[in-house]
Amino acid sequence: MLKLTRLSMGLTAGLLLAGLNTISAAKNVDAADPQKVDADFKFQGEYAGSLGGQFEVGAQVIALGGGKFKMVLFPGGLPGAGYDGAEKREYGGTRDGDKVTFQGGTTSKSISGGKLTFERDGQSFSIERTIRKSPTLGAKPPKGAVVLFNGKSAKNFKPGKMTEDGLLMEGANSIEKFQSQKLHLEFRLPYEPTRRGQGRANSGCYLQARYEVQVLDSFGLAGKHNECGGIYSIKDPDLNMCFPPLQWQTYDIDFTAAEFDKDGKKTANARITVSHNGVLIHDNVELPKRTTASPLAEGPQPGFLHLQDHSNPLRFRNIWVVKK
Repeated sequence: MLKLTRLSMGLTAGLLLAGLNTISAAKNVDAADPQKVDADFKFQGEYAGSLGGQFEVGAQVIALGGGKFKMVLFPGGLPGAGYDGAEKREYGGTRDGDKVTFQGGTTSKSISGGKLTFERDGQSFSIERTIRKSPTLGAKPPKGAVVLFNGKSAKNFKPGKMTEDGLLMEGANSIEKFQSQKLHLEFRLPYEPTRRGQGRANSGCYLQARYEVQVLDSFGLAGKHNECGGIYSIKDPDLNMCFPPLQWQTYDIDFTAAEFDKDGKKTANARITVSHNGVLIHDNVELPKRTTASPLAEGPQPGFLHLQDHSNPLRFRNIWVVKK
């Protein structure tokens, strides 16, 4: 059993209050570089189209490392683009050269040449790989907005580091603090096919350093509170809108701060509305408490934007806030 002294517990609390996180594994910085991908990368991603001009279908293909894949089929189209909430189907696949073949079901399924092909009883139908873009990608800050990061410097964050190509790195705290606000944030997940669960592209966007909207490579997963778009430990997203790794994504967040009386007693909980890649995933959700591992306790004081360092190389850009 691990024993913690008062001193070690105090140091741990101090690290959290400083907005830092212990690092459990070495970072693979190359995972954030689109120019340094493996042979599996070109097969992973989203596919969408019509089968025989009759049935719309979407597919998310997840690279698992070493030529292994998982495919999730969505009747009606991709999440946020036609998927009707009906039962999803999952298949495992293996790459052999320039072709990935999936096992299971009564229809043969394979990917080659950027197309996912279904074959049965001598008939063949294909849908093509697609790269979706959030409708708010590149959104310009309105007049009066506080621009926290525009790719020129990380001066508005402490700590805060910028890459040579002008992207903000994980582990950043805004110097300015905020109450109620509207936040626009763009992020890119690293490509880490051999990692699983919370070890796969993990970060977090903490409003006021108290309330986390999770950032994670949960492409093709169920969409839980501890996955991308989830309000950590409080609520699952209404829909998993996570795009594939190394593809830019957006959060557009409308946050109303908690209210406190003159004695510091909370009189109203914070509330949050979140759109992920342009799709509403939380609508005026009440936040009864701070989320797990947040750097700051709840209180009447304003708080900073915290972009968590969880040992994965995330990248951020185009970050701005409109005060309410």
